[in-house]
Amino acid sequence: MPQRPHQPVRAAATLPVLPYRKPTKGRDYWVIDDVFPEAGITAIRERCLAKDDWVKGYPYTSESWPGLRTMPGLDAGELARVERLVRSATGAGKLWVQRAPGGGTLNHNCIQVVGEGESTPRPHSDSRALCRYAAVLYLNPAVPKDCGTSFYRQSLPGGRLGGNVVQAPHNNLVEALGTRFVAPDAFEEDVRVPHKHNRLLLYNANLVHSATGYSGTTLEEKRMTAVFFWMA
Repeated sequence: MPQRPHQPVRAAATLPVLPYRKPTKGRDYWVIDDVFPEAGITAIRERCLAKDDWVKGYPYTSESWPGLRTMPGLDAGELARVERLVRSATGAGKLWVQRAPGGGTLNHNCIQVVGEGESTPRPHSDSRALCRYAAVLYLNPAVPKDCGTSFYRQSLPGGRLGGNVVQAPHNNLVEALGTRFVAPDAFEEDVRVPHKHNRLLLYNANLVHSATGYSGTTLEEKRMTAVFFWMA
């Protein structure tokens, strides 16, 4: 789903400068805590830990995405609860999951598990053609606060700062920059939302963002999230 630039090859000086919109809570992103009753979020996590159908990414296979994935994550009732909260926060009258080109399935309602050393922050945007809003539900109660999600903006030569929003006619960050390859210091953190168990972070999907960090070495310890992508 995310179109992530890879690192490093091309210098930031050659890249287009994106427009900038300061990520503002209640306008560009929403933080919803205590999404489920404690018994409910505990049951979701235990169900995920018991799964045996994980698909492996880096470093276990040659896939570019990290860690483990399985889907669906939430059941129909749980997903409906999340979607009610999203509609209430954004004012959206309707949410739907867009079909990917060729009839493919998005990684919507997908459980992702990524541990220490399996990835680093990889600023990206989600496809404007496939979603307007994206969200992440944090499922591990023991993960450090600095394993939440951050919004990034461009870091330009000479200490200048660029933007963070992908706009038409581009659908994702790779299209907007004209390359999949960027320098390691092409982006800097702008706004950080800490990890908190049972928290839903909802945001405009065209903002440049990434997981802030990862931790843990076992399935029980690693950063476990459910991720969602909606059109509205």
